[in-house]
Amino acid sequence: MTPEKEKAAGGNQAANQYRRLHLNKPVPYQQLDFKAAMDAACLPTKEGLISNGKLHRFHVEGDKPGSKNGWYILFGDGLPAGAFGCWKRGVSETWCAKSDRELTQAQREQNRRRMIEAQKAREAEETERRWAAKDKALLLWKAAQPASDNHPYLVKKGVKCHGLRLHKGLLVIPMRDSAGNLHSLQFIDDAGNKRFLSGGRKKGCYFVLGSPVDSLCIAEGYATAATIHESTGFPVAMAFDAGNLLAVAVALRAKFPCIEITLCADNDENTPDNPGLTKAREAAAAIGALLAVPPIAGDFNDLYRTVAQ
Repeated sequence: MTPEKEKAAGGNQAANQYRRLHLNKPVPYQQLDFKAAMDAACLPTKEGLISNGKLHRFHVEGDKPGSKNGWYILFGDGLPAGAFGCWKRGVSETWCAKSDRELTQAQREQNRRRMIEAQKAREAEETERRWAAKDKALLLWKAAQPASDNHPYLVKKGVKCHGLRLHKGLLVIPMRDSAGNLHSLQFIDDAGNKRFLSGGRKKGCYFVLGSPVDSLCIAEGYATAATIHESTGFPVAMAFDAGNLLAVAVALRAKFPCIEITLCADNDENTPDNPGLTKAREAAAAIGALLAVPPIAGDFNDLYRTVAQ
């Protein structure tokens, strides 16, 4: 069999399999290619695709049942093109059935306009999700009861409760911007599993233990932040994860331009590229802050519990 025939056979097999998954309805090949691009971006879905140029949300395989964290816009006319991504993962990609060199100047302009439309539609949907999450966060936070030091997670980590609340047995941590506005919530169960309120804003949001005056520390998670605060008396802002350190650092430097800020890194030396240290160093350099790194693999809570044993 020639390479061309092998390719055609493979395409027919993929198309037939996809049709069986979707009630045997014919599926245009551009949808198969678009779906393949989604799969390659680790956003697989079993849902059928609609190529009408509108924004659609979809369930990403492996996510919580019923959730629709993925989005896509697919134009299925003479110039098949589109965009897709995931709010939860922060993914956003564009796709076109033809390479740029295959397009005429008119097609390039058409595709450029479409991608602008797709971006506007995605941003509008994201804004709606953010507002809905913000309202839900406020309701849940008001209804939540104050937590205590004897929560299993806090006991396990050897830290105290500093203004946290409880929702169905889960620790609840508010996520606020530099103006104090509540945007979302983080939930932590007894075992330390963490999740965020669906659709809520995380970028630039933080939770502060103590009141900044002359100095401030920034750390990733609650246990680390509480350990530093209780051990030193310094106020500490938790950024929730390494990817949010830079945004939080920039927001806090703008709010407190004259105080000394220290980035307290997680030393993820057993993880490729050590993301905890890499992101903390990046944030420290961006705002002219100090950098503190635990001398062992792990975070400052790991260090504290190692020394305490």
